[in-house]
Amino acid sequence: MKKILFLCTGNSCRSQMAEGFARKHWGHEFEVYSAGTKKHGMNERAIKVMQESGVDISKHYSKTTDELPNVTFDFVVTVCDSAKENCPYFSASNVVHVGFQDPPTLTKDMTNEEDILKVYRRVRDEIETFIKNMKDRLK
Repeated sequence: MKKILFLCTGNSCRSQMAEGFARKHWGHEFEVYSAGTKKHGMNERAIKVMQESGVDISKHYSKTTDELPNVTFDFVVTVCDSAKENCPYFSASNVVHVGFQDPPTLTKDMTNEEDILKVYRRVRDEIETFIKNMKDRLK
């Protein structure tokens, strides 16, 4: 099986969503991982909006690339600009970049929970669309 890593800054939201959708849509064809250049802990709102889509990431945990098993990744997908700029070197990897906006950053000054969740849902849906359309690039 080919191995895919979704890489983000804190491995708390976007990379976890990408891992969840990739496992849902192609988990029987690929080994899917996520990590961060740092770890920020799991984002509760990300867990909530993923559950709304039928994907349970509540058992996932935030980790850095140093905590991953010693495997060679066939594909590394950076899902934020910071991860792209600080991406560790992965030998024999195809690196794909797509920059999704960061829901925690976008909502840091917001107070209405429903408005905050709308931002998370929008980014979640963008990530799922990307995942669904990305499979042909992984052959």
